[in-house]
Amino acid sequence: MTKAIFLTILLAGLIVIGSSAPAFAAQLDTTLNPNNAESPFKMSYLKTVFIEYPNGGDLFDALGGTQWKTEGTADATNPGVQTLMMELNDGIQQDGSQARVSDLNVTYEFQLTGRNLQTSIDYRVILEGTITDYIITEDSQKKLVDLGWRGLTATSSIVIDGVEINIPLDTLKTEEPILYNTFVDTEAESVLNRELINAHFIVEQPLTNWHFLFDPTGINADANTFGLDDSIQGFVVSSWTMGESSIREGRQVERVFEAEVMADETYIVRSVQSTDTANLSSIGFGALDVLDGVEIIGVTPTPPEDYMTTSTGGFPIMIIYGMAGLAAVAGIGFFFISSRSMKNQKVGQQGIDPSNLVGYQTSASSGGYQTNRGEAQLKTDTDYNQTRSVYEESTETAHQEPEPTPEETTTDDSAKPKPTLPKGFEEKPDEPKEETKTKSSRGTLPKGF
Repeated sequence: MTKAIFLTILLAGLIVIGSSAPAFAAQLDTTLNPNNAESPFKMSYLKTVFIEYPNGGDLFDALGGTQWKTEGTADATNPGVQTLMMELNDGIQQDGSQARVSDLNVTYEFQLTGRNLQTSIDYRVILEGTITDYIITEDSQKKLVDLGWRGLTATSSIVIDGVEINIPLDTLKTEEPILYNTFVDTEAESVLNRELINAHFIVEQPLTNWHFLFDPTGINADANTFGLDDSIQGFVVSSWTMGESSIREGRQVERVFEAEVMADETYIVRSVQSTDTANLSSIGFGALDVLDGVEIIGVTPTPPEDYMTTSTGGFPIMIIYGMAGLAAVAGIGFFFISSRSMKNQKVGQQGIDPSNLVGYQTSASSGGYQTNRGEAQLKTDTDYNQTRSVYEESTETAHQEPEPTPEETTTDDSAKPKPTLPKGFEEKPDEPKEETKTKSSRGTLPKGF
């Protein structure tokens, strides 16, 4: 029963997880080309703020059923975007990287949806730009590429065309003054003052914990049939992916910050930011390394000769050896457990000792034929009726004694009751029986013969 419940819960969890589309806090997508001085990148930031009013109140009256959306775009000519570029580059230098953002386009969208019990505000900011100065050094064999710039973060207020895009509380100051006045100088202020443009977790997660994939498709003879982008045709590609919650990468959970506000009613403010994810690719074969505390990759046009792959591009040899090792460990564990289980088993005769059993015949003869059927019972049993089987009863029924024949019926008249005579009649004694005279068929013999 417990196993069935566990499997049911597991299946339901898989269905829910498979049917949901999680929103990640920061999403990085970039492909670096060490042969160029600059490469494009895209970073998305997402956050949702919930304002709950279970007991109603002024916020329910102001927000219930309310909907609005604020959106816009801006390029590097906008003063707010220039301020953001300076913030990002300052954060990159603090992380020890020499790379910098040379061009940037910003897209932002904020949407409020009021409901009966709560109001949600969805924040989304997308940065698309160009990263440069990521080549540390190069020689005839390889190039060292800086990857320490990937934690793009801005901690101060960023205003584009009069709209605050980084601090959620300041956004409410212009869009929903009643919310701003209710939450300012309360515990909710610390929750809503957390910046939206924050990708610290991406740079804090070591690249050695990311999933690595080496793709040689670009150098195949028929690579043009795969519809590859012109920038990777003729090259191999190395890719690193982050975002999985596992034993190797650690358990990744959404970041939730909550506060309770006492005003005309009790209100709950909750900020939800999911885990970060990243897809980072580089033209060429990249080998991870660390230089002055900054993670880098050494890029070569092709993988080294001793790279652990098969000639057909199958599993690396070390993975195969690892799988074989795990199978051997599992086999040793199985035999160890089996050996302990056998040692714990009882040895010798179990149950009833055969010497205490005695045979008992249960068959009967039928028509002169005697079968050899019987059963065993304990010697100590004195009452056979306690151990007689149902089969024996059916056997006795099948072999019942036949009814007696007329020859076997008794002829003793004394044993039969005599009839009573009517009154006035006397019973005559039995007359002697006449002797049977023997007559000869030849007549009577003369006297003297």
